[in-house]
This record gives sequence, structure tokens and C-alpha cells, in this order.
Amino acid sequence: MIASNSWDFWIDRGGTFTDVVARAPDGTLIARKLLSENLGAYRDAAVQGIRDCLQLAPGAPIPKGTIGAVKMGTTVATNALLERKGERTALLISKGFRDALKIGYQARPKIFAKQIIKPEMLYERVVEIDERVRADGAVEAAPDLARVRAELEQLKADGVKSIAIVFMHAYRYPAHEKAVAKLARAAGFAQVSVSHEVSPLIKLVGRGDTTVVDAYLSPILRRYVAQVAGELDAGHSSARLMFMMSSGGLTAADLFQGKDAILSGPAGGVVGMAETGREAGLTRLIGFDMGGTSTDVSHFDGEYERAFETEVAGVRMRAPMMLIHTVAAGGGSILHFDGSRFRVGPDSAAADPGPKCYRRKGPLTVTDANVMAGKLISDFFPKIFGPKQNAPLDDQSVRTAFAALAKEIGGGRNPEQVADGFITIAVENMANAIKKISVARGYDVTRYALNCFGGAGGQHACLVADALGMKTVLIHPFSGLLSAYGMGLADIRATRTQAIEESFGEAARDAIAQAGGHLVKEAMEEVAGQGIARGDIRVHVRAHIRYAGTDTPLEVPAGSFSPLPVGERSTAKRSGEGESIDYAHTTPLSRRALPAALSPMGRGEFASLAAMKEAFEAAHRARFGFVDDTKEIVVEAVSVEAVGGGAKFSEKKIPATKEPLPPPVRKTRFFSRGAWHEAGVWLREQLRSGHRVAGPALVIEPNQTVIVEDGWQVEVTGKNHLVLARVKVLARTKAIGTEADPVMLEVFNNLFMSIAEQMGVS
Repeated sequence: MIASNSWDFWIDRGGTFTDVVARAPDGTLIARKLLSENLGAYRDAAVQGIRDCLQLAPGAPIPKGTIGAVKMGTTVATNALLERKGERTALLISKGFRDALKIGYQARPKIFAKQIIKPEMLYERVVEIDERVRADGAVEAAPDLARVRAELEQLKADGVKSIAIVFMHAYRYPAHEKAVAKLARAAGFAQVSVSHEVSPLIKLVGRGDTTVVDAYLSPILRRYVAQVAGELDAGHSSARLMFMMSSGGLTAADLFQGKDAILSGPAGGVVGMAETGREAGLTRLIGFDMGGTSTDVSHFDGEYERAFETEVAGVRMRAPMMLIHTVAAGGGSILHFDGSRFRVGPDSAAADPGPKCYRRKGPLTVTDANVMAGKLISDFFPKIFGPKQNAPLDDQSVRTAFAALAKEIGGGRNPEQVADGFITIAVENMANAIKKISVARGYDVTRYALNCFGGAGGQHACLVADALGMKTVLIHPFSGLLSAYGMGLADIRATRTQAIEESFGEAARDAIAQAGGHLVKEAMEEVAGQGIARGDIRVHVRAHIRYAGTDTPLEVPAGSFSPLPVGERSTAKRSGEGESIDYAHTTPLSRRALPAALSPMGRGEFASLAAMKEAFEAAHRARFGFVDDTKEIVVEAVSVEAVGGGAKFSEKKIPATKEPLPPPVRKTRFFSRGAWHEAGVWLREQLRSGHRVAGPALVIEPNQTVIVEDGWQVEVTGKNHLVLARVKVLARTKAIGTEADPVMLEVFNNLFMSIAEQMGVS
């Protein structure tokens, strides 16, 4: 890392813990981990972590120039969505479509449920606007603006704070939306989200849902951003505050929107996973981020994978997001026994009260199971618990609780066997999640390395790898805080998307060039406006292509551009903002081959039709196993991404030590896979480049415990990474019997459901 004159802070505010990585002026990296919620101790964990690193007293002003940049990922928007605690929102939609978003696509997410319980809608009121523009741009009905103003005034009087405006075909003909949006902003609504600005793509439902999410969450984010900026005293301290978007890019705090914040924290983990994997010389990676509340898994084979249409907490969104699959199996997932089978989660003990061992009278969780199995040793765990936050883990209460549970279950099981059974189920849940982003999408997971991170990841990495047939696990020195580390490694990114809906051919390529040219300029202006030198900005143009009659477009490269010349400024302005509706800009995209707007763009080119078709067919064959030469190909949309400004990242290679492996600091034993194992305990600082430790063993890092299972070996590489490798062939020791084992009952229940879901995908 390169030194600077000020401190930089990279922060991941998670559901249970807040991780802080600080880069000191001399380039030294300092790590801190705090509980995200600690009532009475501090108001915000992120700001408290910053003060701790700067050794400032609570409430003390931050000296001017001390902080250069604060780069954050946050779960504030995610939690507000999950708990339905966003802003009071009203939906303004074309007349006749008041229930369109509620009906959605009539999908059946729980395929065996006898009663479908739909998630609660984010908007509380619907107002139908008597307007209509046809698909060809013909105006069938213009909105009565006086009547719209009266409706808005009534909503304001009733306490509605946010407005989402979604009209038919507005992605291409936005004049009606612009006119109504101006009235809403003049009426004083805190947030006005307009579909042609938020998600300018075809499909009313996806565009509408995304607009509602943006209206519902953006005010919550603004308040949190203002709170953090206020506590940092950003105006005086000159701290530059940036947030991680779901797409894996950073953006300025004032540009952070609700629709871009859902995967803010996990996206940082994907960036950290990919960059540290590259540094370790690994090109095929499965990200395994196990935190306190959930586990996030991701796939990387040279490029970030993103989804443009996703569903989170029952809400559909169309915004670029890292392709991350989340399963409710974290360290804080609550353990249940329903009389016949074991279950892990989906409910979580969260940060408060947390697991039982946290001394807050919490329930038994996965973390407690690891304590019971001897895989977490209280002497090596941070002493941050109890009323005075100076007590170790309460392992005695864990033993008492598991003894009671073992007695309830019966069948001769001892407490360690019960704990090991719950760990087995959690591992299978996480392995099934990885299959969904790898095997189910045509990737041979056995050819990948598992990049393990998150505070609880090291406890389960070997077991998860065994469940998938993987033989290599990478654990970075900052693996316990890799999502925070990824915030610092991420680039500033700006994305733009526009619908095209054109049959594949020269007309489609012309449309890509026409729309892409303007989007390139806008995206580059946004990144350059955040202090990034134009020479450091890279721009990627991508086409979203699908077969006619299908609804799954695949993203393929469509061009790239070098930076705008120094001093070049965009002159693009939005039109039609008055009460009188301006239809001058509501015609479809021009079909000119290369627009004049590209002339100041500098070097760059759009891809040929042959190249785009070849890329699409390769992607389709990889995803679905076939191509169809008889079907027409359609270009659905074009997207542009401008990228620049990531931290310079390089890790020095350390020569292998000639010193022998030091003796363990302690001998212990842990229970795993139904048997006790004698194990040595090594501290991370004992191990040097070239040292190897054969399992069973425990390696204690400052922010996590790494369990080296029997049959595995851990080596410290020249870049101070831990690489775990299976050195003994894994073999099943006994066949599964016919008895209704409560552990295997749940394991097979999850496996059969996974098979059914994969059949549905196929």
C-alpha cells in the first residue's frame, strides 16, 4: 500500500459486527472489530471504530486533515427492507395498473407451499394517473396536472414522505413522468423517484419495483449518511465520505441511492475476495463469507459477475448487483429441535442479544455449537462481553444449555454430538448455497479454490470444502475483515443503462452506438466529478442480449473507451421539466450509425456484430448448455460502466523461513465428524512463510479462529496467506442407515429441496 499524509478508513457495518481497516499515514494497516449495536457505549459503531484508531476520546473533534477518505459498506438499507421500516411511500402509476406491482409475475417462490403468503408491499397508497403513451409514442391521454397537484397535496397532508412515479412506456417516452415529478418536487416531498431516471428499461413491473425501492429506502440512507457525516464533522475535518454500491463500486455519499444499497456490505467482500485471490495467484474462486447473521457466497473466474434483475426480501429490483447468494447460516443462526429434526436458522440472534456465550442471555447458535465442540476457546477470543465489556466468552452456560438439549433429544447423544450435528447441518446449508452459484450455472466447483472470509468462516472452511469436493482454501491475513478490506480496494464506479429492444443486426449496433455514446459521456463525467483523473478512468460498454421469446438477457462486451480529453465538459441537460409537457424528446432512439456525440470521446470502439454474437452464444452455452440457431436474437438494452480510483494494491513476497515450526502454545481437542481429535493450537504470529501445520489443529488469528480438520494441512505462503490443502483422500467411513437420524433427516431435507429448485431452474 502507498503512504499518504492522512488516514483512510475502510468500514463494513454488518448486522452483528462492524469491521474497520485503517490505513495510517505511513501505510500501516490497523484492524478493529466492534459490535454493530452496543447501546450506551456508542451511537454508531463505524464512527467509534474511527475514533478508536485515532485514539480520540468520545465526542472529541477530528482535527482537520486527519482523515482523507472513509469508504463504507452498510446494512442500513438492507435492514430497513427486511424489517419494512423504510419511508412512507405512495405509488403514482398509469390508470388501470394500480395492482400491477402487487400481481407481479405470478411467480411461486416456495414450490411446495400450500398457502402462498405474499410479502408486504413497500408502498402504502396507490394513486392512478389518467395518462397513457402507447408503445409507438402516440399520446393517448395526457395527465390533468391540476388534478395531479390536488392528489399530491392530499398525500402530503396525510403524512406520505416519498413518491414513486411509474408510467407505461416511460422508459422511452418520459415526458409525462417529468411533468408529474416536477409537481411532486414542488409540493415538498422528501424523495421523488421517477422510473425513467431510476431504471430506464422495458417491463413495467421490474421498472416499477425498482423505483418504489428507491423511494422507500433513499430517505433512510440520507439520514444515515448525514448522521455519519455529522459525527465525522466532515465539513471541518475535510473527510471524504464514500459508500459501496451493490455493483461493487464506490460512489460519493451524496450520490448514494436506495436501489444501489441492498448489497452494500457483501459487495465489498466480493471485491476483497477477487483482489486477494488474484494476489495469491488463483484465478478461479468461490467466495465464502460467513458472518454473524448470514453467509454470502459468490463466484469469480476473472470478471465480477452481476445480476441486473434480482429479488431481495420479496422485492424485485433491476439494478446492477454483485451476483451473491445469501443463506441464513451465520455464526448467530439460532439452533432449533422441533421434536424430530435439527434446524439451523433462518432466525438469528444478531448482535443483541447475540449467541448464548455473549453473556446477554441469548439463544443457542452456531457459534455456541463451535464452543461446545471445542473449536472456539474462550481464552483466545476477544474479551468484550459482560456489563463492563471485559469478560471472555461464557462457555459454561453453553455447556449447561447443550446438556439440557441433549437430554431433551435423547437417544444417547452427548452434548458434543448434538453440537456437531448442528454444525453439519449449517455446513450443508452453506454448501448448497455455493452449488446455486456454481454447479447450477455450469461451473465445476472442484476446479476452484474456496476464498474464505468473515468472522466465522475459518471455523467451517475445511468442512464446507469437503462437502463440495474442493481441495484448496485461501485465508487472507485480513480474512476476518475482508469485506472492510475490499472497500479500500474497490474502484469508484458509475453505471448507466438504457433500453433498446431491437432485433440483432446493423440497426441494433447503431442503437448501441447511439445510446452508448451518450451513456459513456455521462458515466465518465460522474466518476471524474469525484476527483478521479480522467486518464485513470476505464469505460466498458455491454449489450444485454437474449433469444426472442425468452426473458433472461445475457451480458456481453459491446465496446470500450479511453478517457475524455482534459477540460472536456458534458453539455447534456434534462428536458421537459415544466408543467407544460414537452414532447420534443419523446421520439425513439435515432438509428444513425455513429452519433456526433462520440467525436470528443477519444480512442475507443464498439464491438462488431460477429464478436457480440460469438460472446452471446458462448455465454448461453455455458449457462444453459445449448444455443438455438433457429431463434431470433434480440438486443434488450445497453449498459455502460466507468471505473477508476481503486487503491493501489500490492503485497510483498516474504522469503521462506529456515526456522523449524514452533511448538503449539497449547494442546487441546475438538469434536468433529462424530469423533474427538487431539489438536495443537498455534497463534498466527508464530507462523512464518514456509511453515506447515498438519491437522487436526487450530490457528488463532486476531479476528478469527481457523480450524484445520483431520486430513488437511495449512501452509503459510510467501505473501503471508494461509493456504489449506486436503492431503488425505476423503472417504465416507460408514453407510447411512435406515433410522430417522435427526441430523441426516435435515441434511436430506435440504438436499431434496435443492434438487427440486435446480430442476425448476433448468
